[in-house]
Amino acid sequence: MLVRARSILAFACLLVAAVPIGTARAADNTVQRQDMDTIIHDYLMHHPDVLIAALRVAEDKLNQDNDAKATQAVVQNRHAIFDDPATPVGGNPHGTATIVEFFDYRCPYCKQVQPSLEALLKQDPDLRLVYKEFPILGPTSVVAAHAALAAQQQGKYAAFHAAMMAAHGNITDDTVYQVAASVGLDVNRLKHDMAAPEIGQQLKANMTLADALQIHGTPAFIVGDHLVPGAIDLTELKTMVADARKQ
Repeated sequence: MLVRARSILAFACLLVAAVPIGTARAADNTVQRQDMDTIIHDYLMHHPDVLIAALRVAEDKLNQDNDAKATQAVVQNRHAIFDDPATPVGGNPHGTATIVEFFDYRCPYCKQVQPSLEALLKQDPDLRLVYKEFPILGPTSVVAAHAALAAQQQGKYAAFHAAMMAAHGNITDDTVYQVAASVGLDVNRLKHDMAAPEIGQQLKANMTLADALQIHGTPAFIVGDHLVPGAIDLTELKTMVADARKQ
């Protein structure tokens, strides 16, 4: 297919080259262009596989370029991604492999992948999970992220995070506080701690990091040098972790 695509382009170039210079100068450029467009159009209409092949080549090239840029961004921001001391960590804090997740508590796809993450943490006791609060789905998402980070002050981040991920339906500010109470958080203290400036600074840092990594949606995962946007299944997560350990 690709050979045929190149052939039609070469054919078009030969047509142009075959026109004598004097004739080309005297001819109507608009008519020539229309003739050429017609020839190419007719060929592609009769050989749609050529166009499909060309589009696939272009898409593969774009994906390769994007992957290379993402890997470079991960390498350049490695400390902020993996080793920020203010970022909550689950699983084994000293694990030999790390999964970093950018998420929003109101994101249905984050909730969809949560069981896979929990299963992987149970199966792999040497795995570390870094939680990057990334509240991009409205004001309630911001409230939930503040509450999650404030829950660290009461040693309840993991419990609050799991309960929020398990909460379905319309998530409101009241939902956030109800979930907090259900896992044993002192809600009045929580609200006070949520206003701490360092929490706002941490969320701002996460936003800046996501921008540097070209992360615009949730969930997004980083394992090793690889960034993968979107929900992924347990098998893919295991493969990424295994590859990271090989590196």
